[in-house]
Amino acid sequence: MVEPLFKRLTLLGVGLIGSSVARIARERGDIAGEIVVNARTQKTLDRVMELGFADRVELDPAKAVEGADCVMLCAPVGAFADLAERIGPHLAQGAILTDVGSTKQSVVRDVGPFVPAGVHLVPAHPVAGTEHSGPDAGFTTLFQGRWTLVTPTPGTDAESVAKIEELWRRCGAMVAT
Repeated sequence: MVEPLFKRLTLLGVGLIGSSVARIARERGDIAGEIVVNARTQKTLDRVMELGFADRVELDPAKAVEGADCVMLCAPVGAFADLAERIGPHLAQGAILTDVGSTKQSVVRDVGPFVPAGVHLVPAHPVAGTEHSGPDAGFTTLFQGRWTLVTPTPGTDAESVAKIEELWRRCGAMVAT
């Protein structure tokens, strides 16, 4: 068994993209040792546990990110600033914070101010999707043959960028940085 890329992957939001990443991570076993999912409602979290692609669910995003070495923002981009403000003080030293949003300047603008020193922001955008959403919508082949654009800002920790690129490759995506 290969050592997982991350010890704990936390997904904030569990629509099509988040639930697909979780399913792939669960199936492969080499992406994350533990998968933690956060959503806005207990009903959604109950459904995630029924579907079985998370090890743990948390209604509070701050609690969800504690101890995670990779946190992926999978909520709508408009929610990123609020989420970043709530989780910033709880992010582990050395953690990588990434996202799946379709816009990048707003991610850096809205999330960047809340990223503490020692946490690495590595924005990304998987160019994949369907018209479906929610935890039931995800599937393990969503990223096969699709591009993911990794868009770090100048000076971003190279090792963190490489780990996010590898995460997307393990999800089946072709990666451009």
